[in-house]
Amino acid sequence: MTLDFESLCQFTGSENWYRHSLIPRVLYTDGAKYVADVAGAYWLLDYIAIAQRIETAVRAEAFQVWKLDVKNSAATLTCEDGNDRVVHSKAISFTDFPEPGIILWCANNTIFLPTEY
Repeated sequence: MTLDFESLCQFTGSENWYRHSLIPRVLYTDGAKYVADVAGAYWLLDYIAIAQRIETAVRAEAFQVWKLDVKNSAATLTCEDGNDRVVHSKAISFTDFPEPGIILWCANNTIFLPTEY
């Protein structure tokens, strides 16, 4: 199955919250789990969760906008403060995540799709 970006709008809340296995204080929603399952992108949830623990600038932001911009099998992952100010960025030399990428939000140690807010 491939990631159908149009289907993401069906996630308008979450019935379930999943505890991240590496950083247990971080949770993620049904929508974030769907993206990870279908796109094979648990690495993306891992990166966001780990950043909550080790990246001081990320941890300082109560609300975070995570943007994965994918082009030609490479990507840039950025974390913004919700006001378009980048607080963290990571170049990814190869990814099979589908273009153009995705936006996830993180607040209160929970990773979710913007439509789930």
